Amino acid sequence: MVDTSPPRIDLISWRRGLVLAGFGLGLAGLLVRAFYVQVWARDFYQRRADRQQIRVMELPAHRGRLLDRKGAPLAISAPVQSVCVNPRIFQASAAQMRTLARLLNIPEARLRHRIDTHRRRAFLYLKRRLPPARAERIAGLEIDGLFLRPEFKRYYPAAEVTAHLLGFTDIDQHGQEGVERRFEAQLQGMSGQVRVIQDRRGRIIESIEAVQPARPGHDIRLSIDRRLQYWAYLELKRAVTEHRAKGGMLVLLDAKTGEVLALANQPAFNPNFRDSLTSGNFRNRALVDRFEPGSTLKPLTMACALREHAVSPGWKVDTTPGWMRVGRNRVRDHRNYGVLDLAGILRKSSNVGITHVALKMPSESFAACLRDFGFAGRTGIEFPGETEGVVPDPSGWGQFEQATIAFGYGLAVSTLQLARAYAVLADDGIRHSITLLPRDQDSRAQRILPPGLAARLRRMLEGVVSRDGTASRARVAGYQVAGKTGTAKVAIPGGYADDRYRALFVGMAPASKPRLVLAVVIDEPGGKDYYGGLVAAPVFARVMEIALRLLGVPPDGVPQTSQPLLVKLDGQPDG
Repeated sequence: MVDTSPPRIDLISWRRGLVLAGFGLGLAGLLVRAFYVQVWARDFYQRRADRQQIRVMELPAHRGRLLDRKGAPLAISAPVQSVCVNPRIFQASAAQMRTLARLLNIPEARLRHRIDTHRRRAFLYLKRRLPPARAERIAGLEIDGLFLRPEFKRYYPAAEVTAHLLGFTDIDQHGQEGVERRFEAQLQGMSGQVRVIQDRRGRIIESIEAVQPARPGHDIRLSIDRRLQYWAYLELKRAVTEHRAKGGMLVLLDAKTGEVLALANQPAFNPNFRDSLTSGNFRNRALVDRFEPGSTLKPLTMACALREHAVSPGWKVDTTPGWMRVGRNRVRDHRNYGVLDLAGILRKSSNVGITHVALKMPSESFAACLRDFGFAGRTGIEFPGETEGVVPDPSGWGQFEQATIAFGYGLAVSTLQLARAYAVLADDGIRHSITLLPRDQDSRAQRILPPGLAARLRRMLEGVVSRDGTASRARVAGYQVAGKTGTAKVAIPGGYADDRYRALFVGMAPASKPRLVLAVVIDEPGGKDYYGGLVAAPVFARVMEIALRLLGVPPDGVPQTSQPLLVKLDGQPDG
């Protein structure tokens, strides 16, 4: 019998062919896909990969240093690390989160909330400017999306000693106060950019190329002498503490150039740790606070009278009985000093005597002379916010107003302006602009007094620092000192407080050829002593002595001992 059924199909061979065909089609698809990705759409996928792995990072610029006149650092920028996160890919275990919160000193719940509320962002700071060692411990946690970013932190080696003068920067190293703000354009560098490859945790694997190099800021050398600044700050703080004063101000100038060698204020602040401080402590009171200078104005009143030929060098006045009537008011001395010459008026700080001198001048000439001393303007110092002095319009002066201005009431000056005015007497009648930058000479200097007149005033002021004067505690061993005390009542609404005073001393040394001028102001001493000769003069003596010796200024007086000569006063006031 013949088999007429169809030929039998080998199922095994068919299945094998089907599988092979499938592999072939898959391979063909892969080849096509590979061709598409590697050749046809290569640029598209390259850009997409670059967006995921390649970043352009900012390279922070190094802020310029602030240096003292000898090159010692006053403000520097130190490298630090900031802890950053990409909230989109951040993933941390419970243990990692606890450790991270502890190292950042942030409560864990607050840290989680902060990251969760920014999940749509690709960048977030968690903590800025951490020390490198601590930041590396955080990086060692190896948390996805957590990475470090290099930055700089401003550091002030002298801390509160130079705080009011230098000021400080914000967290991004932009100057906010003081010299940091004034020279922001020079100090602040220009950030650069670099293209890098990052892994999934945000860590930098490789730097590909520099897009733009960072440009560091320029260093600024100041006229400040760090050694003198330390000494001035410590002595001012000592006096404020000892006398339980509200505050204090001190300015030390080079009499020949107008350079500021030291400038200090109390109370102070530490610019390295400002979180708990109030903004009121940031104020540089020596430059921005105005006050009535009291009897420290008497030598300048006398200089004006001699310049205007209102009195002669040999002129004398009888101050008996120790007071005089001016209009409806009285001007008083502490006691009856009798007949006084010009030097005696200053030595005894006689209000009656200086009133007689002032009233011999036309008010317009007197006001113009005070403006020449720099009391109605700024000093030219490179510092933001310096105040202007105030000399009232002389058209509104009566005799009593002119008398009170003669002994330092009714006008307003800063500590720096007062020191500058005395520098006129120190440098033979030359008025200097004031600078925080080193210089050999002042191109803006102007003569406002004849040299002989300035020398005559210095000799008179030496008598103030003699045993018979009001400021024997301002004496410096081995050097002749010329200066003037002041004790001014503090103005309050409606008049003057009876129990609040400002103690002052302004002077120069060596008196025979002055090199330095120093002004000391102690605000509202709270102890039993409040006279300038008892409170401010000793600060002058201690600071001036160390300054003269550190600068190598030759002594001009004898005898010379290792300690300043301090003479106990009988308690007489100084006006």
